[in-house]
Amino acid sequence: MDKKLMLIVNPAAGKGGYKLNFGEAMNTLAKGGCRPTLFFTAGRGEATRFAAQYASEYDVVACVGGDGTLSEVISGLMQLKNPPPLGYIPMGTANDVATTLDLPKNDTVGAAKRILYGVPHPFDVGGFGDAQYFAYIAAFGAFTEASYATPQNQKRALGHLAYVIQGASQLGKIEPIHTRVEYDDGVIEEDLLYGSMSNSTSVAGIVRLPETLVSLGDGMSELVLVKTPLNIEDLRDIAASVLTQRYDSGGLTILHTKKARFHFDKPVAWTRDGEAGGEVTDIELRNYQAAINFIF
Repeated sequence: MDKKLMLIVNPAAGKGGYKLNFGEAMNTLAKGGCRPTLFFTAGRGEATRFAAQYASEYDVVACVGGDGTLSEVISGLMQLKNPPPLGYIPMGTANDVATTLDLPKNDTVGAAKRILYGVPHPFDVGGFGDAQYFAYIAAFGAFTEASYATPQNQKRALGHLAYVIQGASQLGKIEPIHTRVEYDDGVIEEDLLYGSMSNSTSVAGIVRLPETLVSLGDGMSELVLVKTPLNIEDLRDIAASVLTQRYDSGGLTILHTKKARFHFDKPVAWTRDGEAGGEVTDIELRNYQAAINFIF
């Protein structure tokens, strides 16, 4: 008996590249025993609404788009008591989740085959305050604004370079963020350049965390904190530590935690999965262990 597949498509993602071999991908799914029903999004939030309203009627739900589309779908699935397994056809710019899961990127047919023949794995989902979620990262501080402030046409034309250019333009306005972080095992109070809670080996398609450090379904998230450098030498040390994946800089802290509460002296802007997450002075992030089953 064919499986009922709900396929949520963001036609704007990846320069509209989903159209390439899309018919072949649909044929692959049909021949493999899936009966896809397509839902095309026309704006922000629609993927969440589609998933929350209709996903329970299907055996499998999948999406075609970037990390933002995937994040919206997961937010919708988190509203269901028993969400169906989730598949992913990555067509975005950074594709951090696809990198973490080693999924075919910008390859509709290859990703369709993974939906058919992949295995559902427990996947942790992040909670951001009350009733908000993130698929793989919530972050604040230096360069995080670049992921959502970069115009969409630049993302399409330049890919990762757009993030680098936008991030470099922020160098002149970076300010220390006095932060108190309460996590499972203690408290840290520092002036920070950057902070995040994540469940991914890839951040913005550029920074990689070791696979030995990240487990996707263990109920623990990675808390990454970067102290504000006192001089250019400190900044170079932090950058070298990240780029070489040694993570041995004194200005860099990486911890495992189930939850973390952040307190700021003034409102601080966050991103969730590369999209604007709002400004807060106090926010709790938590890990919802194995909240969904991700096919990869």
